[in-house]
Formats: sequence, C-alpha cells, structure tokens
Amino acid sequence: MKKLLCFSLYFFLQSSGVWAQMPKAEKAIRQLMAMQEDAWNRGDIAAFMEGYWKNDSLSFTGAAGPVYGWQKTYDGYLKRYDSPAKMGKLSFTLLQLKPLGKNYYTVVGKWHLERTVGNVGGHFTLILQRIGGEWRIIADHTS
Repeated sequence: MKKLLCFSLYFFLQSSGVWAQMPKAEKAIRQLMAMQEDAWNRGDIAAFMEGYWKNDSLSFTGAAGPVYGWQKTYDGYLKRYDSPAKMGKLSFTLLQLKPLGKNYYTVVGKWHLERTVGNVGGHFTLILQRIGGEWRIIADHTS
C-alpha cells in the first residue's frame, strides 16, 4: 500500500509538471522578492507593490487585522511608511518555499527593517499564484 501511494504521488507530480516547474518557479519567486527589497530600499513603494496581485481580492493581514484589495494595501503602506526614516533598509530571509500545485506557492520568511527611528522585524507567510505567466502575491500575513 505504501509503495502504491508513493508511486501515485510520484505519477501525479510528474504528470502535473510540478517537478519541472519547481526550480524555475522558485527562481522567479526569489527574483520577485529581491525586486521588492530593491524597490523598498529605493523608497519606491509603488514598485514594491508590483509584486502583489492588482486585484480587490488581494488579502493583507498585519497587526491591525486583514485588509482586502491592492489599493487598500498600497494605501496602508503609504500611511505607515511615509518617510525614508520609517522605511529604512529592508531585508528578507526566505525560510521556506513550498509548491502547493503547478501555479501556487507558499513562502515563509523573516523581514527586517534597519532604521534610524528603531529597527523592526518579524515573520511573513505569503501565498503566490502564477497569473498571466508572472508570480504575484495573492495573500500576505505579516507579523
């Protein structure tokens, strides 16, 4: 029975293309996260937001609770980080990238802001979806 289950899982993953997509997907997701770091560190929140799904169904959950929609998420970032001193220098540490299927990934990581007004940091869990050939964050839970 155990062999049958392993064989079935192997066959499913092979036929769904997950094995072939993993390295390419992970590379693209790591590039997306690096792009976000670079944009943030330039003070460009608009470019940082390019990593997010531009849709009213985007969900962002932070200390204040859930927010839905790309525009509301963007507005929240603009309000919380309204100066270079508050933005500081962002760094991500990616702890786990895990495929959920051919077009979905989870990313667990740590974030850190080095700032003159006091350093802050925490953890995040992202759900990404491949949309139109590009990986986008569709759900972000940051603490």
